[in-house]
Amino acid sequence: MTQPPSFADKGWTVFVPEPAVTDWVEAALPHARQALIAHPDQLQCDGTWFVGLDVLPNDGSGRMPRGPALAGTAVDFATAHCGGWPVLHAGQLSVTYPGYPRPRAGETEAGFRYRLTRDAAHVDGIIGLGTPKRRFLKEPHAFVLGLPLTEADADAAPLVVWEGSHHLMRTALRDAVAAAPGDEIERIDVTQAYQAARRVVFEQCRRVVLHGTPGSVLLLHRHLLHGVAPWTPGAMAAPEGRMIAYFRPELPGGLPDWLTAP
Repeated sequence: MTQPPSFADKGWTVFVPEPAVTDWVEAALPHARQALIAHPDQLQCDGTWFVGLDVLPNDGSGRMPRGPALAGTAVDFATAHCGGWPVLHAGQLSVTYPGYPRPRAGETEAGFRYRLTRDAAHVDGIIGLGTPKRRFLKEPHAFVLGLPLTEADADAAPLVVWEGSHHLMRTALRDAVAAAPGDEIERIDVTQAYQAARRVVFEQCRRVVLHGTPGSVLLLHRHLLHGVAPWTPGAMAAPEGRMIAYFRPELPGGLPDWLTAP
């Protein structure tokens, strides 16, 4: 399979709907609706965001009970160009509603301002620990793969990315831990390097809204800076809200591969 020309340079691509994915969405949607009922503790930001970590009942192939395995062009591409197709974790179900964002419980004023004005932009796998919060490389994801489950307007709290930011973020993070042996990388505080790189990204990289309908797939490079934009007043979505399932499987090679692989 040839690589879409945008992905290596831009760090993202959107695959158009196809039957293999629409079949998966059809099987996943009833379980997503049930997850909203079964996990009320996952509702955050004053009821405007269902975080939905690990709430989907898929197996390691992405298969929902009595549904098909996750398959299609995006899966084939990720397998060929993003470190293979690892065993999948229980999927995240991210759902936003009109009014997003509102302050999250325990969020500082500065944290909410960043969520509101910078879309809570982040690189997945960099975990904040302690008070004050310091950041460490903890989860070496192979990629970020999003599957829209409901119809929603493009300005209904969409996924946003900073195009090409994966090049800047990888260089900054790799340099920050360059002196550490592989088994010590996760103990290195990368807060300063991470924040400095984000500032450069905001100055130099184009912010792009990614929108997909059910059956499409959003694929992000693992180092791409991304976030969720506010819900624009008047934007419309299905009764369930703007609902996206996410998978972030970890690279078998761990943090060393996360820092150096293409």
